Amino acid sequence: MIAALLLLCAAALITAPHLLVRIERLRRSPRAALLLWQSLSLSAVLCLLTAGPVAWLRPRQLPAVPEVLVIALATLASAGVLVHLLLNGHQVGTRIRAARDEHRTLVDVVGRHEGAHTRVLPSPTVSAYCVPGAGSRLVLTEATLTALPDDQLAAVVAHEEAHLRERHDLVLEFFTVLHTAAPRVVRAGPALEEVALLVEVLADRAAREQVGEVSLGRAILSLAEAAHALTPGASAGAGSAATRLRLLATDDPAPWQTLVLHLAWLAALLLPPVLALSVAG
Repeated sequence: MIAALLLLCAAALITAPHLLVRIERLRRSPRAALLLWQSLSLSAVLCLLTAGPVAWLRPRQLPAVPEVLVIALATLASAGVLVHLLLNGHQVGTRIRAARDEHRTLVDVVGRHEGAHTRVLPSPTVSAYCVPGAGSRLVLTEATLTALPDDQLAAVVAHEEAHLRERHDLVLEFFTVLHTAAPRVVRAGPALEEVALLVEVLADRAAREQVGEVSLGRAILSLAEAAHALTPGASAGAGSAATRLRLLATDDPAPWQTLVLHLAWLAALLLPPVLALSVAG
């Protein structure tokens, strides 16, 4: 029955990221790859949400035992995902916005005001980041202004401005809610890391258009070395920086490869409604 097929598709879509994270070629088309990741997560959630209603669309007088089990499982899956999605979406959004408001207030108090939304913190650590949302902030440290030459500083600012301008925080928040709506036992942990990396690659592409590949690459390396010096045991940041540098030096994909990615995310997004509509057939 269609409900069982929806549950199987949801399981396949949820576990697909375990394979996708190994395909580094996808990162060369970060925007299309992000759409693919988002559509896979959204499609999995839609499959689970529609499995229950679809199972009850064709009630039988005396359904067989396997069918009863499918109806029960589909109903539990749909109800559980719906409740978890609503609660988790509220909690994630509330927690993130509260943390940003608190951080924005802190940097406004401690930092030196440079223009409308730039704050410079009196810190000896080389660091740069942004606080997105209403009243966004671009945050730099005094050490960053001192340590980085003008071209690298411009690259860092361009990178963070791209995050703010393109609202990458909403992409991460949306994916986080969808990702955590899946059962923990089948959730792909590397998926969040991969989406975060793709967001960084997108910001790198925007910064590269403004300052060039060389300045941006040197800025990424400088910040990675500063982070490693601060926390020698942390290798995740170094790995991300190495990947970003490698992608900077890689040619952009051929148009047909990007087209294939777009077709893939479109197919994933259309899968649940197509299966649900087939019930009426």
